[in-house]
Amino acid sequence: MNAKPRRMRGTKEMASCMQVMRVLQSYLDGHTDEVTTRRVATHLEACRRCGLEAATYREVKASLARRAALPDQNAVDRLRAFGTALATGTADEDGAGHAPPPA
Repeated sequence: MNAKPRRMRGTKEMASCMQVMRVLQSYLDGHTDEVTTRRVATHLEACRRCGLEAATYREVKASLARRAALPDQNAVDRLRAFGTALATGTADEDGAGHAPPPA
């Protein structure tokens, strides 16, 4: 028999599963007040189901942070050329650069 895990009810000291799921992202981002933070932390320690959910969110967030994409090199080159054209006064009226006159 495969019994469903029971959801934990909230108390004054500990949030319920439903309350935790509503604020989990804010909690993990550090955007909850002191009382909510304490109640959620207590719940996550006691509830395996919610604790695993929080761990999954943390792993996803860490993975995304590690995979910070580098900007497209063509875009960087175009931006540098545009900045150089502006700095040297060789930009056209439409903002496009052109080659500086021969020296």
